[in-house]
Amino acid sequence: MQNKFQNSWLTVALILACFAMGATETASAAVSSIKVGLIYDVRGRGDLSFNDAAYAGAKKASDEFKLKLTEVNPGQSTDTELALRRLAKLKYDIIIGVGFRFRNPIHRVAGEFPNVKFALIDEVVDMPNVASLTYRAQEGTFLAGVIAALKTETGKIGFIGGMKIPLLEAFEIGFDAGRQAVNGDFGLDVQLLVDYVGVTPQAFDDPAKGKELAIAQYNKGADVIIAAAGASGLGILEAAKSLKKWIIWVDSNGNHLAPGLVLTSVIKGVEISVYETIKSVHEGTFIGGQKDYGLKEDGVEYTVDDDNRALLSDDILAQVESFKAKIIAGEIVVPYKRE
Repeated sequence: MQNKFQNSWLTVALILACFAMGATETASAAVSSIKVGLIYDVRGRGDLSFNDAAYAGAKKASDEFKLKLTEVNPGQSTDTELALRRLAKLKYDIIIGVGFRFRNPIHRVAGEFPNVKFALIDEVVDMPNVASLTYRAQEGTFLAGVIAALKTETGKIGFIGGMKIPLLEAFEIGFDAGRQAVNGDFGLDVQLLVDYVGVTPQAFDDPAKGKELAIAQYNKGADVIIAAAGASGLGILEAAKSLKKWIIWVDSNGNHLAPGLVLTSVIKGVEISVYETIKSVHEGTFIGGQKDYGLKEDGVEYTVDDDNRALLSDDILAQVESFKAKIIAGEIVVPYKRE
């Protein structure tokens, strides 16, 4: 029977009487009694990146297993703990916090509700009822750095991150390591320009600033920019389109967003890890602890499809695959922090 989806503002008094935030419920011709809560970070769904990837994994699971999925988009950063606690009181079976900012709230709430299962993306909470989903994103951005360095026609490439924190710096450091590997192997001198949108969580939701930084980097000679900036990346994409320059997307497949301009997308396995976590709850096999995803686990990847294949020569792809094999084999260990 065809699944039925209904999006509406929740009017559950236990939630809305305590805090004002947007919440939508997806009802999938319920067969299972399992309830899944998905609480977004900052902007919420529609960033074409991190949050959308989490939703895709949760939606796939809710469709497949006929689960009840409730999405919550907190209005302010202080709402995250309230959202976690209210869903826990409503006895949700698994509650997923999308983003590193959920670390402390989940640590507190999971301790209060030991029988409720939680999942945390991009951070670690060492508790038996918390699955911590982390990703070696630097392995994927290393490959993106190889592509950018081999593709550039100006000898300059750019990195624009969202909030300047170690998590995002790992993207930058991996990208730079790929650039340096190409420079060393091919005797090139490709330069890297680096900018961050800001130092607060709002840096992930400032497309205007992202566009401003991208235009500045393109005007300085960069002809490829990797956008690791959440919804701020939408502004970077707008700049790439207006100036007809190349861009690399992250977290979800954005190759279709500007065919002919998106060189590749570095997919961090948010979708698959969210899906697998929900599936484990459905099957009764959930185990807390850290689950780390990289190239070896198919949790990080660069994408090639009909929208970008013509941009990448066979020689470039051969080099990327060679580096990828060395990373998987452990011959190359991609750095994720500054020495």
